[in-house]
Amino acid sequence: MEKRFESLTIFEFQERFPDDRSCLRYLAEKKWANGYVCPKCGNTRYCKGDKEYNRQCTRCHYISSPTSETLFHKVKFPLLKAFYIVYYVSTSKKGISSTELSRKLGLRQKTCWLFKQKVMVAMRSSGLHPMQGKVEVDETTVGGQEEGVVGRRNGRKKLVVFAIERNGKGVSRMYGRVIRNASAKELGGFMRRSIARTSDIKTDEWKGYQPLMADFKGLRQVPSGRKGENFPDLHRAIMGFKGWLRGMHHHVEHLQAYIDEYTYRFNRNFMTKGLFDNLLNRMINTHPHPYKIIIA
Repeated sequence: MEKRFESLTIFEFQERFPDDRSCLRYLAEKKWANGYVCPKCGNTRYCKGDKEYNRQCTRCHYISSPTSETLFHKVKFPLLKAFYIVYYVSTSKKGISSTELSRKLGLRQKTCWLFKQKVMVAMRSSGLHPMQGKVEVDETTVGGQEEGVVGRRNGRKKLVVFAIERNGKGVSRMYGRVIRNASAKELGGFMRRSIARTSDIKTDEWKGYQPLMADFKGLRQVPSGRKGENFPDLHRAIMGFKGWLRGMHHHVEHLQAYIDEYTYRFNRNFMTKGLFDNLLNRMINTHPHPYKIIIA
């Protein structure tokens, strides 16, 4: 098994990936590590393609490159710089803005923003590992203060539901989703994807949670308390996200992508040594996301 890029310093990264060719070789090794399968016809036999590391199906003659069918598909700038973006996003403790990436890599800010959005697509939760045990759930608004807008009336602000998984006295995992309103339908959609039905769930007394007791037998509602005193860890986690968002990105556009980035890093704080390797593999195993999908 290939050694993970543990504690990968910038110098070790540069030694491992000195040029585009080394990046292509790495993608090819990872993409076809379990054998080649033609994405068009399913054939498992291939011959050399028109370029180094490309593979051509012997049946339908479709040519696959190491970047095709991945989030590196049709990258418009040097592949090495794309790897640098993945490296900086994964190794920066609090993340990195597209403006800073632009300064470091000599690329346009919009170019860095778009590719960073693709990296954040790879950070989305798969939904395969729902929270279990003791879980707390609450909604909050994210965005600047608006005159005459209070509580769950969000106006131009975004309404978000967050959940944390308790582990002893600490928080082991966190998930969040932007929701249109605080109805049982919206809240239930998030909870069914993110929380196991057998969990012991604590929420406040908002009426939107009441219908969900049929699906989540362990759901109980308690008063939020003065300034959320009955949910101290959950509110501390939420405030941590809000502080990070204000300091790093300063806005709530494309908010779900930033929630995905934050929770991806939050849920893996114990494996910082393997984040770069993990994120590269996720990008290889995720289908392409063109600009029109990202901005939608």
